[in-house]
Amino acid sequence: MIALVAGTVAVRRADHVVIDCGGVGYRLAVSAQTLRQVPAVGRKATLHTHLVVRDDALALFGFASEDERELFLMLLSVQSVGPKVALAVLSGGPPRELLALLAAGDTARLQAVPGIGKRTAERIMVELREKVGATVPDNATALTRPDDPHAIARDALIGLGYSATEADELLEGLVSNQPEELISSALRMARR
Repeated sequence: MIALVAGTVAVRRADHVVIDCGGVGYRLAVSAQTLRQVPAVGRKATLHTHLVVRDDALALFGFASEDERELFLMLLSVQSVGPKVALAVLSGGPPRELLALLAAGDTARLQAVPGIGKRTAERIMVELREKVGATVPDNATALTRPDDPHAIARDALIGLGYSATEADELLEGLVSNQPEELISSALRMARR
């Protein structure tokens, strides 16, 4: 099993990346969320992976975090959800946000994902809601590190009434080890 790929980004496309590891290029299918975190061609990258073995192919999938990979595996456990549909779901937002919508039973948002109809969305909810509900507290912070300043700032912005997407946009590109500084900078940007 290939669990991790670390090397230089050789190719960066909308649906996949190629990581050069000591002269061997590994093609990894990725979600839009992971692609946002993959650096430019020529820079170093590390991705968590999952290998799907089929009769006619070996497919390697890459993830920016272990949390995203775990959510991918949970989605694959649902009947009629394959790797492409699971990646499409993961492209819809950060793992924490997706777990929160699963815990809340938000089938409408899942139906907005290409390839997921009403039945599939309901099946995902039925099969994963209990698993997710048992692991995610009401505030959906189970997948964040308590010492991660960006996660703390993001949660604070959401608590102030910003949507998760708005909070992510406000924090994008900000650098600080202090959540208070990140929040202040994000609020200044929001006022503009």
